[in-house]
Amino acid sequence: MRILYIDLDACSPSHLSCYGYPRQTSPTIDAIARQGLRCTNTYCCDAPCLPSRTAFYQGRFGIQTGVVGHGGTAADPKRQGPGRAFRSVYEEQSFPRELQKAGYHTAMISPFGQRHAAHHYYAGFSEIHNTGGCGTESAEQVQPVVERWLDGNAAGDDWYLHINYWDIHTPYRVPMDYGNPFKDQPIPDWFTDEIIERHVKRVGPHSAQDLGMFIDNDIEKYPRLPKRITDRATLKQWLDGYDTAIHYVDDMIARVVAKLKDAGVYDDTVIVISADHGENQGELGIYGEHATADEGTCHLPFIVRWPGGAAGVVDEALHYHLDWAPTCLELIGRAEHQPVLWDGQSFAATVRNGMTAGRDELILSQCCHVCQRSVRFDDGKHAWLYIRTYHEGYHLFPRDMLFDLKADPYEQHDLAEQHPLVIREAGWRLARWHDDQMFKMTEHASDSVDPMWTVLREGGPEHARFPGPAGGPWSWEGYLKRLEDTGRAEGAAKLRDRYPKQGKS
Repeated sequence: MRILYIDLDACSPSHLSCYGYPRQTSPTIDAIARQGLRCTNTYCCDAPCLPSRTAFYQGRFGIQTGVVGHGGTAADPKRQGPGRAFRSVYEEQSFPRELQKAGYHTAMISPFGQRHAAHHYYAGFSEIHNTGGCGTESAEQVQPVVERWLDGNAAGDDWYLHINYWDIHTPYRVPMDYGNPFKDQPIPDWFTDEIIERHVKRVGPHSAQDLGMFIDNDIEKYPRLPKRITDRATLKQWLDGYDTAIHYVDDMIARVVAKLKDAGVYDDTVIVISADHGENQGELGIYGEHATADEGTCHLPFIVRWPGGAAGVVDEALHYHLDWAPTCLELIGRAEHQPVLWDGQSFAATVRNGMTAGRDELILSQCCHVCQRSVRFDDGKHAWLYIRTYHEGYHLFPRDMLFDLKADPYEQHDLAEQHPLVIREAGWRLARWHDDQMFKMTEHASDSVDPMWTVLREGGPEHARFPGPAGGPWSWEGYLKRLEDTGRAEGAAKLRDRYPKQGKS
């Protein structure tokens, strides 16, 4: 069996045409989806990049791996402890290592381990091609490596290849000569004038007027993007940049498909298309960032074209992305080899024949830009997303937020005050999950520490810190002045009230 896993960094399913987006961004991905299974409710358990990819290949939630952040202690995996022998159990029971044990040649084309100093990410891979840009490289650098690998190996058997494409991640650097396929197309209808006006007044990193985190976007270096989003025209320019990046990568996938067909193996190759996380494009008023434990950040595309399996099937059940590891093992006849440490739950029956095999709830975590844990569950009438915030990253989020994604998929209407009983149920679900995770640590881990609390103890999320000198644009006072200068003095006053000690030595 040949297995191709295509990892589209920061790709939101809400911007893929096969998931209902009105613009035709992804014709190649759409065609693959029609030939296989399209999952509509798959989420990363931990966001963004480093926590998500660590969980995916380790098969464990971030609370277990220890990797929940992009800096500090919680950016490195927990040690196995005194029980570690010649080889770590965590490495030996990683998803790629289990594929090796099944006789697969595991190969990766990605710089990700170097991008985040996360060399555990490569555990279990026989062959690694670091494309050298630490995640800044575009497809012009990645695609030649991909095509050389396929030229030499596609016709072989029993391989697993992971390909990383980065163009969909900000700052949308598709070559200008590619053009803009969406130049004459309007933005999605849900962006009303009232919503745009409200977003322009918002505060916090990567809000509409802070596209460069705490500053303007660099339009000289990244000409596809506006300096700020201030009206319908600049919002269109921003969304065109993101959608063009998706279209550009879709063209690269078309070239991969052509290579597989030229080698005569396309019909016999498993193709999985997914992402490490999505991308907020207006959800919670955030643009071009994967900064929260919400629908915009954690909801993923997940498409599986398994030869002889379900074709043209849409699966609406709840899954984590790390459910793919036990699913894949079961489909290749290795279900009994699933490590006891894994948190994944197989949905192989869905891949085979479309039978529902999902979860009752999902717990989503984010500790890089904010500290949040969320609960995603359905009650038949509503698709609930409850978000509890522990550190709000200067976005002025309340502690509790609640959204009905069925009626409000872009998270514009917080229903927390209207549904206290739903908040109570969600809190119970979160507490039950947390208890289960802590009990698991007492049995399998070398400590009993929730890494989210480590992040908070060490000063908060890595991306919610001000690295610049006092008074400069990357400082606390510099950002508050920026808010005042851009018509957001009310937000600046609220931040001062909420953080009276911030900026004081």
